[in-house]
Amino acid sequence: MLKLNPQEIKKDFPIFNQQINNNELVYLDNGATTQKPIQVIDAMSNYNKVSHGNPHRGAHQLSIRATEEYDLAKEKVREFINAKDIEEIIFTRNTTESINLIAYSYGREFIKENDEIVLAISEHHSNILPWQRIAKEKKAVLKYMYLDEEGRISLEEIKKKITNKTKIVSIAQMSNVLGVIHPLSEIIDYAHNKGSIVVVDGAQSTPHMSVDVQHLDVDFFVFSAHKMLGPMGIGVLYGKKELLESMPPFLMGGDMIEYVYEQEATFAPLPHKFEAGTQNVEGAVGLKAAIDYLQNIGLDNIHKHEKILVEYALEKMLYIPYVNIQGPKDLDTRGGIISFTIDDIHPHDIASILDSYGIALRAGHHCCQPLMRYLDVPATSRISFYLYNTKEDIDQFIEGIKNVRKWLGYGS
Repeated sequence: MLKLNPQEIKKDFPIFNQQINNNELVYLDNGATTQKPIQVIDAMSNYNKVSHGNPHRGAHQLSIRATEEYDLAKEKVREFINAKDIEEIIFTRNTTESINLIAYSYGREFIKENDEIVLAISEHHSNILPWQRIAKEKKAVLKYMYLDEEGRISLEEIKKKITNKTKIVSIAQMSNVLGVIHPLSEIIDYAHNKGSIVVVDGAQSTPHMSVDVQHLDVDFFVFSAHKMLGPMGIGVLYGKKELLESMPPFLMGGDMIEYVYEQEATFAPLPHKFEAGTQNVEGAVGLKAAIDYLQNIGLDNIHKHEKILVEYALEKMLYIPYVNIQGPKDLDTRGGIISFTIDDIHPHDIASILDSYGIALRAGHHCCQPLMRYLDVPATSRISFYLYNTKEDIDQFIEGIKNVRKWLGYGS
């Protein structure tokens, strides 16, 4: 395992070989998407140069190579999250599609009238809207676990909201707004004791910390490649084999069938049952290369590095009187995301002004409008770190937010 050196790591990322508005690029929008190292770019380029074909559909060499690349990527993902069986790994377009697959296939099949679906109020819209639809269709009850003043879910709230009527609990491992890492083990154990299955959105957590789906005993786990140095357009759905086998297909079409007759059809075994149509082999190759890169650096090293950055950033931000931090002020159960507001300045203005200094961050409701209403803020600005970020990036960001005040006539 190599020691994490962000200055050396940054050399692997071609996108940093440029200036933005005559400034060095400071990229602090990793919660939205991450940049790609040359190793991922080259792996995808090489696949297209020598191995591109339609997988599972041909006997010629290019089809065989594409199939091999696709299957190797799936095995790499299985190993990465410690799934028991490769049949438990389904490739989708992204986390959003993975959650929709679960909601429409499992939810429509097994949710009944008056059953309960429990979410956290901090969920991304992708983990709210599919469950809203299922709840309305099935006349089920949609409930929310609310947060304490630090943005955390208490054990009391877990026990209050998850009942014997709860059939599904769906929650992000880490909030994309507050950076809070929720107590998954407690939630999963309690939900299982109540007879509920648990869906975990790992989009924000998987790129930054080790995940072991067997140790967690989670029923479904989902994440996206583009938030972990990989390409857009490919996501992962892990599901326990017995649950996936009990579910009807999500999409119908080629490659997910066994036999098709004029009036009926039978479906292929896992994982093909949930992978209709031509798959994104190029994306799978990129995902595999991204996992290789992350494993070479070490997920534990990445997590420790981000904690150092968060501590450094929080210390500096808390000394600025007009900056307001959303979520916990300490490092306990906190990941590499900080959301904040600046007195009298809209987050979109903050983002636009900082962009003029080459600093990229996020502004808005972050696809979490219920959380924004709960926090009583219309929007926030958000910085999010990754393995190539440095303390110097944070220093440039701090100077930037002081300049925001100057630009808008508030002084420094």
